[in-house]
Amino acid sequence: MSESVSQIYIVDDDVSVREAVGSLIRSAGLSVRTFSSAQAMLASLRMERPSCLLLDIQLPDMNGFELQQELATKDIQIPIIFLTGHGDIPMSVRAIKAGALEFLTKPFDDEYLLEAIRGAIARDNKNERSPGRIAQECFEGFNGTDRASRALANQPEIVISSRLNGNGKAVGAFGEIIGQGGAWRQIIRQIEMVAPTDATVLVLGETGTGKELIAWELHRRSRRKDKPLVRVNCACIPKELYESEFFGHARGAFTSAVKDRIGRFEAAAGGTLFLDEIGEIPLELQSKLLRVLQEKCYERVGEERTRRADVRIVAATNRDLKKEVAAGRFREDLYYRLNVFPMKVAALRDRKEDIPLLATHFVEISVKELECPRPRLTRAGIESLQSYDWPGNIRELRNIIERAAIFAQGGALDFDLPVTGVDLTSFGFEDGDEVEPEYLTDAEMRRRERENLFAVLQKTGWKIKGVDGAAELLGLKPTTLISRIEKMGLQRPGLKERGLQSHPFACPAESKCVPRR
Repeated sequence: MSESVSQIYIVDDDVSVREAVGSLIRSAGLSVRTFSSAQAMLASLRMERPSCLLLDIQLPDMNGFELQQELATKDIQIPIIFLTGHGDIPMSVRAIKAGALEFLTKPFDDEYLLEAIRGAIARDNKNERSPGRIAQECFEGFNGTDRASRALANQPEIVISSRLNGNGKAVGAFGEIIGQGGAWRQIIRQIEMVAPTDATVLVLGETGTGKELIAWELHRRSRRKDKPLVRVNCACIPKELYESEFFGHARGAFTSAVKDRIGRFEAAAGGTLFLDEIGEIPLELQSKLLRVLQEKCYERVGEERTRRADVRIVAATNRDLKKEVAAGRFREDLYYRLNVFPMKVAALRDRKEDIPLLATHFVEISVKELECPRPRLTRAGIESLQSYDWPGNIRELRNIIERAAIFAQGGALDFDLPVTGVDLTSFGFEDGDEVEPEYLTDAEMRRRERENLFAVLQKTGWKIKGVDGAAELLGLKPTTLISRIEKMGLQRPGLKERGLQSHPFACPAESKCVPRR
C-alpha cells in the first residue's frame, strides 16, 4: 500500500452501497477497495493492511460481528466503522464494546462518515507508536483539523461548513464581519454601495454590535484605503481638550502645550476619520465640528493658519440622535450633516441565525489567542446561545465563549448564561393565578427523564451519533447516551416482532416508558 495514500476497505453485499461510499471516499483523496463478502476481504489481508474498514452487519458468509471477532482473535488491529441499514441500540452497544470506532446507520451523513474515517486513519498511523494512548494522541495531534478529534472522542460537535477557507478567514464573512442572515446581507450591500464614495456615513447600533468593524470595512474598500484610518472615541476625551484633540495645538497655546501637536483631522489626512460615540460630544463644542464638516477647514488651537481637512467621515453612536435632537442635547444641523448615509446595525438578538458562525469564529480565535486546547462546540451549546437575548451583543458573545473555552480544557463548551426572565405562562400560569411550588419525587423525576429520552429517540429514528442524532440533541456523549438507554431498559419498538432478543424493559410507542412487571 502506498505510504502517501491511505487504503480504505468497504465490505458490503450491496453493490450500490459499495459504489456510492467508494465514490465519496475517493473524492476525499483516499484509496478504496471494495468486497462483497467477508472471506474475500480476509484473503486480501494476506497482502496488505488497510487503514480503516467499513463493515456491514448482514453479509452472505458471516455477519459483521463475527468478522470483527475473527480479526480480534488473529490480533489484526484495523479501525472498524460499521455501516448498516438494520442498526438498533443493542447492536450499537455490542459493536462499540467490541472496539468499533463508529456505528452508523443508513442513510448516514457523508461529512460525518469522512470525519470518522479521518479519525480512523489518524488512529491507525499512531497505533504502532503508542498503543495505550491512541485516542488521546489522535485528539491532540491529527493535522487535518479538529474533525478527527471529534470522531475519536465520540463527542457530538456542530459542524460549520463555512468555518475557514484556505486563507484562514471565515467563508461566511465580509472582511471581519461574520454572518449569513438577512440583516448581515443588508449591511454588506450597503457597504458595497457607499464604500467607493466619499459620502459621510452614520453607523447606528447598540453597544457591541460591531460598528467599528463596519467603519474599517468602509475604509478598506474605499479609494482612501492606502491612507490612515484614525479612530476617535468621543466619550473618552475631557471636555477642555476636545479642540486640541480634534484640531491640534501650537506650542504655548495653553499651560501644558510644550510643543506643537497635530490633531486627529491632520493625522487622518487623505484617509478616514472614525468618530466613535459621536453622541457624547458636548453641545457647546458641536458647532466647531460642524464648521469643519461644512467648510472642510480648521485651525490649530493657538494658531491663525487655516488648514484643509481632507478626510472621509464615518461616525457611530449607540444613541438615538433624533431623540437627542428633540431633547436639545444634539445640534439638528450637525445631525443632518452626519446623516448622509445612515446604516442601522441589528442587535444580536435580532440575528440569531448568525450565532453558529460567530461562535465558531470566536472558538478559533480563542484557541489561537489563549493558547488553550480546542474545545467542542455542540448543537446543545449553540441552542443555549440562541436562546439568550445578548444585551451586550457580539462583544458579550465573544467574552462568554472565551471564558467557556478556558474552563472546557478541550472538552465540550458549557455556557453559563444569565437568566433574562421567565415567562410563567409557559408553565400554564395565567395572570392572577397563585403560583404554588410543585415537588417531584425521585421516581417521578426518573419517569420524566425516561419519557423525555424516549421522545428524543423516536424523533431521531433511534439515531444515536452524528448530525441530528439523539446524543447531539441532548448534548451528551454517544457512549453516555447508550449507557443510559441500557440502564433505563429502553428498546426500539418492533424489535420483538423482528425476532430479536428483548431487553428487560420494553418501550412501545404508545406506552409511558415504564418497567414491565
